[in-house]
Amino acid sequence: MNVELNKSDEHIIDINGLTKQFGENAVLEGIDLSVSKGEVVVLIGPSGCGKSTLLRCLNGLEPIQSGTITLHGEPVVHGSKTLYKIRQKIGMVFQSYDLFPHLTVLKNIMLAPLKVQKRDKAEVEKSAMELLERVGLADKAKSYPAELSGGQKQRVAICRSLIMDPEIMLLDEITAALDPEMVHEVLNVVLDLAKNGTTMMIVTHEMAFAEAVADRIVFIDGGAIVEQGTPEEFFKHPKTERAEKFLKTFTYSK
Repeated sequence: MNVELNKSDEHIIDINGLTKQFGENAVLEGIDLSVSKGEVVVLIGPSGCGKSTLLRCLNGLEPIQSGTITLHGEPVVHGSKTLYKIRQKIGMVFQSYDLFPHLTVLKNIMLAPLKVQKRDKAEVEKSAMELLERVGLADKAKSYPAELSGGQKQRVAICRSLIMDPEIMLLDEITAALDPEMVHEVLNVVLDLAKNGTTMMIVTHEMAFAEAVADRIVFIDGGAIVEQGTPEEFFKHPKTERAEKFLKTFTYSK
């Protein structure tokens, strides 16, 4: 059952006619998609279909060949002079954590708001500790990444993005590198964010999680959006033969 949210008609992200190529290989072709404030959009599809590349384009990590991406009307352009300001509004969490090994958990979380946003140290530390409390890791504030499990590292990575107060969170296969027993603790954090109205775009292969957290499922195949709809529509009544075939590859049940 999808999370009930008070969505807004206000668009956070607008994507129009996005085409992305690697050499002569078109990875994304003609993507049109908008995400509203408070909405959770989950991108699913076979490996290599372009889901993760789409998230990287949204954060300006990859240049695009045609089309536009805007955040509240501001163009997101790879290599532009304004990109660093826009990225402060787009939180991104990867499957690889990317924590600094020589810094404690607390200092990992505090680094960007202090250095990039020039915020007050006491205020940042207070916010960081509140986030760690929220994800059940307040007791790990002085620990180093090497002392944490994979699930704990991923929760710290989520806190590190949230402390920047982003307008949208992009989550790219954040459980893919975790042992199965650690997946649940990370997904619970994301479910909590959804319940509290955090705008998110999520790439995942966890179908039960996708159904639980999404307001909208976007199915991508071959670099194009094949279909989209509510979790109820997609999982119970897929409109396309391709989506039906994809869902049958999962041992998915209620």
